[in-house]
Amino acid sequence: MHDERRRIEERVQRLHDQRIKAAIYAATVPFEIEAWQAPGEPVSFEEAAAASYAPFAMDTPWGPPWGTTWFRMRGQVPAEWAGRRVEAVIDLGFVGDWPGNQAEALVHLTDGTPLKAVNPLNQYVPIANPATGGEEIDYLVEAASNPDILAENFSRITPMGDVLTAGDKPIYTFRRADLAVLDEEVFHLDLDVQVLRELMLELEDHDPRRHEIAHALDRALDLLDLDDVAGSAAAVRAALAPALAKPANASAHKVSGVGHAHIDSAWLWPIRETKRKTSRTFSNVTSLADEYEDFIFACSQAQQYEWVRDNYPKVWARIQESVKKGQWAPVGGMWVEADGNLPGGEAMARQLIHGKRFFIEHFGVETKGVWLPDSFGYTAAYPQLAKLAGNEWFLTQKISWNQTNKFPHHTFWWEGIDGTRIFTHFPPVDTYNARFSGEEMARASRNYQEKGAATRSLAPFGWGDGGGGPTREIMERARRLADLEGSATVEVEHPDDFFAKAREEYPDAPVWVGELYLELHRATYTSQARTKQGNRRSEHRLREAELWATTAALHAPGYVYPYEHLDRLWKTVLLHQFHDILPGSSIAWVHREAEAEYARVAEELEALTAEAVAALGGGESRAFNTSPYDRAEVVRTSTGVPMYVEVPASGSAPLSVAEPPQPVTIAAGRILDNGLVRVEVAEDGTLASVRDLRANREVLADKGNLLRLHTDLPNYWDAWDIDKHYQNRYTDLLETSSVTVTEEDPLLGAIRVERAFGKGSRIVQTITVRAGSPRIDFETEIDWHEAEKILKAAFPVDIRAAHSSAEIQFGHVQRPTHTNTSWESARFEVSGHRWVHLAEPGYGVAVLNDSTYGHDVSRTVREDGGTTTTVRLSLVRAPRIPDPGADQGKHRFTYSLLPGASIEDAVAEGYSLNLPLRVADAAGAPEPVVWADGDGVTIEAVKLADDASGDVVVRLYESRGGRAEGVVCTGFPLAGAQITDLLERPLSEVAVEGDSVAVALRPFEVLTLRLARGSAG
Repeated sequence: MHDERRRIEERVQRLHDQRIKAAIYAATVPFEIEAWQAPGEPVSFEEAAAASYAPFAMDTPWGPPWGTTWFRMRGQVPAEWAGRRVEAVIDLGFVGDWPGNQAEALVHLTDGTPLKAVNPLNQYVPIANPATGGEEIDYLVEAASNPDILAENFSRITPMGDVLTAGDKPIYTFRRADLAVLDEEVFHLDLDVQVLRELMLELEDHDPRRHEIAHALDRALDLLDLDDVAGSAAAVRAALAPALAKPANASAHKVSGVGHAHIDSAWLWPIRETKRKTSRTFSNVTSLADEYEDFIFACSQAQQYEWVRDNYPKVWARIQESVKKGQWAPVGGMWVEADGNLPGGEAMARQLIHGKRFFIEHFGVETKGVWLPDSFGYTAAYPQLAKLAGNEWFLTQKISWNQTNKFPHHTFWWEGIDGTRIFTHFPPVDTYNARFSGEEMARASRNYQEKGAATRSLAPFGWGDGGGGPTREIMERARRLADLEGSATVEVEHPDDFFAKAREEYPDAPVWVGELYLELHRATYTSQARTKQGNRRSEHRLREAELWATTAALHAPGYVYPYEHLDRLWKTVLLHQFHDILPGSSIAWVHREAEAEYARVAEELEALTAEAVAALGGGESRAFNTSPYDRAEVVRTSTGVPMYVEVPASGSAPLSVAEPPQPVTIAAGRILDNGLVRVEVAEDGTLASVRDLRANREVLADKGNLLRLHTDLPNYWDAWDIDKHYQNRYTDLLETSSVTVTEEDPLLGAIRVERAFGKGSRIVQTITVRAGSPRIDFETEIDWHEAEKILKAAFPVDIRAAHSSAEIQFGHVQRPTHTNTSWESARFEVSGHRWVHLAEPGYGVAVLNDSTYGHDVSRTVREDGGTTTTVRLSLVRAPRIPDPGADQGKHRFTYSLLPGASIEDAVAEGYSLNLPLRVADAAGAPEPVVWADGDGVTIEAVKLADDASGDVVVRLYESRGGRAEGVVCTGFPLAGAQITDLLERPLSEVAVEGDSVAVALRPFEVLTLRLARGSAG
């Protein structure tokens, strides 16, 4: 037989693209359209319905950036269309090939009922099937003219990312608004041809099935009448039916499909726009569920449900009905799909608590899995926290984006830092926006790493980010691929069902231990430093407010615990931990609003804490310690006078209690000495020496606190990525404007170093040593005006460290300092929370921070044979896409060097730096609510139980990485104790001895105690 594949393939493509698709709509009649441009921010339906509309013609420009235009569309179904399927078809002027991040619209009836959204790949609105003819159609369409921020593929800096800079020139041209007859035979022919053609092109040249499909298509298209596609469509379909009816091979890969519409809670659009995106997509989903009984949609992010509940009650009611029918599957169990590395431990717990509770309360559904397809790497604390929240499985897809190494598994057990394992899956289709194309199906089967041991994978399908979610076309593809020779099979089902089947067939799946590090998007640990600082400050202020509110509730008669207020503030902070807000990868508008929200949260939390402390009653000036560790340190009074105090964990003490230790001295205007450390500041402002006087050893191997400015232009994702070549071009900031002593007191000494550099940037650092502490603080103010740069601060220490330890949620991870393998080499920028620790047997050093997350650790061997291990904190970046003004302006933060530090020292000082002592001029002296006695037993949160029972909830963990035994003591009569899950549901009873509870923890174990209060004896 002659090889005619090329002729056939080209014929099929042309006839499909130019003739069949063009005949899907058999007849059209244009709507009559009027328009009204809403001023400013979006308005309610009621306001839009009452507005004055003006005539509007097709091919007319409309929509300024971030604007809202309401269109009134009127029409009548022609009588001759009776018995046909009639739809509205609307093209707002869609651009490019990205179905999200551009124009979208929600179609309403005149009574305000949302019908369905209009999106680039989902342009229809059902009217009647069958039509009777003569139906009067009257729609109000809310259209959003959101700009396509990345339209030029990261090649152009744009001001479109903020309504304040975007201008008011219309950016879209309205192309179509018609009543139309859908020719269902042609519609299905279109899908038949697409599925077969795409399958054919994925099969090997030597595969008989490829040739069989080619000739079947060729023969069938001979029956297509080019002058009457509609009239001949049935015959063509009949000819193709045998090719579509051949069953799949028994060994074919099994794909479990579930509808999905990943909607970033903010990214290239502000939060206010996400509220509308959710209503549009969810309207589409519930409409599709009415049409396809076998459709199932998985949806995460309780915050988005709440927005719909509060703003679109009719859509919310449809969601509730779909959940009851089993067509809508709440998943994920988190408030938002948060970043996977940066939220603190308690915040990550609250993500799970608030998310799971929402679904239980509103749908009676307890989610079973963590659904995080798009976050930028995943902390090794996740398995334990997920299990403690009652989850059984974990899903992500993002690791497929790895820049260097291909992850070796798609289905596996993930083991966290404490030993907890959770069943985990990465969809081998490598997308969470699948459409069941031939290429995707072939990739899922070809890419699947578990061949020979397991047979199935998951494929979330649907257009995300405002693309409208799943479509009828995708559902039709799934039906055709349910059992088709040459392809993987498709079954639409609930994710819980997929995971149950996957675990049953593969119970001995391989184990991955430790973090799931994404070898990409490493700059998300640093970009938008003020957003990150707002998160860190908010997390610690929430801890402080809860602790002192609990203290006041127990000790101050008449004080009422602010349940609702704290709940609202927690949810605000949790929202801003979304994986494009906290990582710093959103447009300017998002981060401008985030900074304002963090300022509001800080103000409200300060008021709540002050109110709780004041409720404790008057007395003497006291220092309040929110840290779980006893502290002896210098604090400033309300008048700025330094004093040395000793304050118990979670308690308070008078300002004048402690005897001051050895005083701080300053010599030659450059040397700070407190008897524990001696710090010498060089003329260039770096540290020439840090001597640990207790250990009698020099800490530094080279200049300390060396500020280095690197050129930082990644290959693609500017705000997201830091690529390895940034290391090759840099300038050390060694020129100073001044080095001066700014404070000389027996309790503290400070030297200020000022520098100017670059494009008008300026850094002022105050290097402070305090009495009684080996910690050296670098209080930093930066006025930053650089572009495409990153600033790092280096501490080269004279330690041969085999690994570094970095704090994560409820523990720490160890990472090798060498680069023996490509996996280690790829970790050239990593994340951590409050501290990084380096050690050799017998000696360690910690680098602490109060708001930074990114760092790198490297080591070199010196000519003298010694080893220099260098920690470099990433302080601030200057990407220009998607926010051209990212990080510009002023920053204030502190980082610290802690010589002679153990891991326990790093933990304690990390808390101290991030939880400054609070001074109250006239306050009572209550006993701490709770404290722990036992090395490594660390209390993370103290609060009243969420059910308002009055029970006290204490979350604690083992913080050193070893076994721990201890006693949790209470400052109130203790009537009983339970171990609970994260949602404060009982797991087991705990024996109470007096007013204390004995605890035993495995390494990094998290334990939640619920303590019942007894009456005072």
